[in-house]
Amino acid sequence: MAPADRSDHSSAPSAEVRLDKWLWAARCFKTRGAATEACDGGHCTVDGRPGKPGQRVRVGQRIEVQTPGGQRVLVVVALADKRGSATEARALFEDHSPPPPVVDPVERLMRSQPVFARTRGAGRPTKRDRRLLDRERGTP
Repeated sequence: MAPADRSDHSSAPSAEVRLDKWLWAARCFKTRGAATEACDGGHCTVDGRPGKPGQRVRVGQRIEVQTPGGQRVLVVVALADKRGSATEARALFEDHSPPPPVVDPVERLMRSQPVFARTRGAGRPTKRDRRLLDRERGTP
């Protein structure tokens, strides 16, 4: 008897998998609990409707999810309820995510270097230090 092919992760006979399990297997989240929290928090939609953790996902559905890495738009190609390797996870969906925003290199440099920096443990800021901090933060 030949060993089972690992590319077919679907163990559900009805060809449906829980949304939180699929997001975890597709490596959108590091843990299944994080995927469940994202669904409960309203960060996930399935075909334009809010997704619940126990909702069943089928092939062809469009999932939009806000992950720690940014907004992802995925179309389900295959089902899995167990987490596999990264290459197996990439075979579960087609990625239609928007490209990350282009940040001007000069702007990135300006963000990374603070105008005013205080050393840790320097004590209470003076009135001048407070004004510089407020100006940097953009508060009046």
